[in-house]
Amino acid sequence: MTEDFQNRRGEQDGAGTGHHPTEQFPAAHHDPHTAWQRPDTGAAYSTPQYPTGPYREYGQGPQMPPPGQVPPTAFGPQTPQTPQAPQPQRRPVRVGLVAGAVVLALVSGGVGGAVGTLATRTDDGRAPVTNALDAPKPNVSNVANAPAGSTQAVAQKVLPSVVMIKVASSRAEGEGSGVVLSSDGLILTNNHVAAGGGRDATMEVVFSDGSTAPATLVGADPVSDLAVIKVTGKSGLTPIELGASGALQVGQSVIAVGSPLGLAGTVTTGIVSALNRPVSTQGESESSQVNPVIDAIQTDAAINPGNSGGALVDGNGKLIGINTAIASLGAGEGSGAQSGSIGLGFAIPVDQARRVADELIKTGHATYAQIGIKLRPQDTAARVLESTADGPAAKAGIPSGAVITSLDGRVIDSGNALIAAVRSHEPGDKVKVTYTDEQGGNPKTVEVTLTAAPAEGGR
Repeated sequence: MTEDFQNRRGEQDGAGTGHHPTEQFPAAHHDPHTAWQRPDTGAAYSTPQYPTGPYREYGQGPQMPPPGQVPPTAFGPQTPQTPQAPQPQRRPVRVGLVAGAVVLALVSGGVGGAVGTLATRTDDGRAPVTNALDAPKPNVSNVANAPAGSTQAVAQKVLPSVVMIKVASSRAEGEGSGVVLSSDGLILTNNHVAAGGGRDATMEVVFSDGSTAPATLVGADPVSDLAVIKVTGKSGLTPIELGASGALQVGQSVIAVGSPLGLAGTVTTGIVSALNRPVSTQGESESSQVNPVIDAIQTDAAINPGNSGGALVDGNGKLIGINTAIASLGAGEGSGAQSGSIGLGFAIPVDQARRVADELIKTGHATYAQIGIKLRPQDTAARVLESTADGPAAKAGIPSGAVITSLDGRVIDSGNALIAAVRSHEPGDKVKVTYTDEQGGNPKTVEVTLTAAPAEGGR
């Protein structure tokens, strides 16, 4: 991982998931505009040369034949005519048609153009010239009239509730995103955004209308990778509407809003690609001894560095997740660069984010559940190395060496999967745990009452 604010410690380090936090914190100030340069065309444009000769130029007067010659007509040379008796005058039908075309052209651009083509057809049979620039401008409907449930309507609703967070310290600077929780300036974001600059960092929040305000930390939880900050001097903000993540379905349409690469107010669309993905964000603060593993929503909506802390919403504009991490192919790891979106983004479910945010606001720290065992997170099986004495697992009779295969019907296929599943619950929840012996036989299912883990770092 290539984040400048990374400092992993603890017994769970070294998972190496390839998931990167999506805040943008380069070691030096990065101007994204310099990355876009106009490509060299390779040759200058030249003015086309039009042929000369028999074509008459505009503004040239009629050409008169020499004396004694009869001018040719469109049908060839004219022969002398024998004088005839005067004929009765006929109604000038053609003149009336041309005049009518002019009138129609003034009344209706569409009909007038068609009739005008008929009236101005050249005598030599060439097709008339039409030009798109001559068409009238179409009527543009107001964006406020976007159909309900459309991406336009959702973006219009959500954008005022999503902010960009600029963090600067003596050692680095960068940007992330956040969502407005209250009209007086409480904002939910990621811990690796709020704590990314270190203890001496300053935070500035940029709102959708372009205004800015300084912010301070209310509370942070590196375990869930969530934090709440508070801006000063702002009121009348638009809080985001909270939805629910418990009933999400794979394939459901979602919209991500945030500030990737410092581009505030960016909207991208996608679907829920998967649920209950155990993802190690590897973005905790310096003092953390815990590897943050989230029970993530996976989405293919484009998420890039700087989207961290931003909103993942449903088709009604309700918050269903906090965008947190992206998967990387690993390109550029040696050069310290993060690769962009490859369609694998991850968000913290809103049900967990709501509980943690409420605790951070009320107490300054968050609680989370534990099952009371030691294991290796990177293992491809949740093997119990040791059960904590008088812990939930020990009380339920789960022995050392057992392999946990299921929690409340959810398949557990790795150490991180068990960590994410347990932390998605609250302390005091009762869960059904299925485990086997070391050889994978004799499956048993027991009920375990989860307890609260100690507050990390006194938070």
